[in-house]
Amino acid sequence: MPSPLIADLAASFRRHLRAAGKADRTLVLYGQSIRFFIEWLENQGRPATLDNLNRHTITAWLADLSEKVETETVRTRLRGMRRFCRWLEAEGEVDKAPTTGVEMPAPAEKPNRTLTDDELVRLIKACSRPRGRAGVWDRHIFDGRRDEVIIRFLADCGIRVSELAGLTVEDVDQDREIIYVTGKGNRPRVVPYGAKTGQALDRYLRMRTAHPKAHTTDRLILSERGPLSADGIRWRLEQVAAAAGVPDVHPHAFRHTAAHRWLTEGGSERGLMAVMGWRSDAMLSVYARSTQIERAHAEHRRLRLGDRL
Repeated sequence: MPSPLIADLAASFRRHLRAAGKADRTLVLYGQSIRFFIEWLENQGRPATLDNLNRHTITAWLADLSEKVETETVRTRLRGMRRFCRWLEAEGEVDKAPTTGVEMPAPAEKPNRTLTDDELVRLIKACSRPRGRAGVWDRHIFDGRRDEVIIRFLADCGIRVSELAGLTVEDVDQDREIIYVTGKGNRPRVVPYGAKTGQALDRYLRMRTAHPKAHTTDRLILSERGPLSADGIRWRLEQVAAAAGVPDVHPHAFRHTAAHRWLTEGGSERGLMAVMGWRSDAMLSVYARSTQIERAHAEHRRLRLGDRL
């Protein structure tokens, strides 16, 4: 009996993930791991069949990959393959998950990008905001108002770009200044936002009513052609960052910045976890680690221990 194709099993795995309610981004990342492994096998002159999915080939693939990409990318690929292989074991396709015993490479110690207050102000100022009338469509004014909402939501709330792209108009409660966010694993949470974010949102919504696609979609963040995807938001951030002269701007930098500012201003760790949608203390450690020295120095200056002697 011929060994089944990995691609056919991957299709079944994808259907399993959809039935489990996994996020689209998760499906993409896991699918990439499997697809890249298949391509690697074929480039090695080996058939991409289940009997070639074993610890030896996976280890060789990751070793080859580590010479071309960063460590975090290798970790992402292995996570995807681990999930796939555990599913194969659960389904009885293999006796033991082929990734068993394959060690996860240690994460590279690299400081996470955080944005300064000056950089955030420059990004907001780069969003053109000429005056406009409510209910009157003007693409230039609309784009500026939308881009400011994007930046303020990311900086103020620390939400993920996928969460921002998925927001609907009904997810926003302007009176209470909160948004209803659906995070990873389809877990809902309520996230507050500040008055200036609310003001920018109000300006945007007044013009959104005249958007040509406003009556065909309930998505909050729109482009000229319809809902703006997570990739579309990333592209808009690149455009605004270029105009503002701010380097290395990406959505996760806002999330790290929001966490850093929260803790710097004395916000509680549990409160931050609730707002960010974290269920594990490990995530708190990841986000807090890169700027903990700066916060420790600020705390030392505030305590003034030496001045008491």
